[in-house]
Amino acid sequence: MSISAVFQTGGKQYRVTEGDIIKVEKLNATGSVTFDQVLMAGDKVGTPFIDGASIVADVVEQKRDSKVLVFKKKRRQNYRRTAGHRQFITVLKIKSIKA
Repeated sequence: MSISAVFQTGGKQYRVTEGDIIKVEKLNATGSVTFDQVLMAGDKVGTPFIDGASIVADVVEQKRDSKVLVFKKKRRQNYRRTAGHRQFITVLKIKSIKA
């Protein structure tokens, strides 16, 4: 059974296990990246982080996420505005979790 952990990056928290593929906000990294802001690993809970715990992940690709449409409308005023947004993301594959 693989250990699961919760870590923080880009102002968000992610729950992962070894071998997971996740999308996080853009990181300026290639190859491998290490996260040391581990909030929880297995049955250990940090206050707020666990000392000495780390998560190693490989960068799979840097890309842009799917488009999010923003639509504004005011009824009976003939007011309609459409805008789109594509966030830059980094796709990671979790290699190891050290608690």
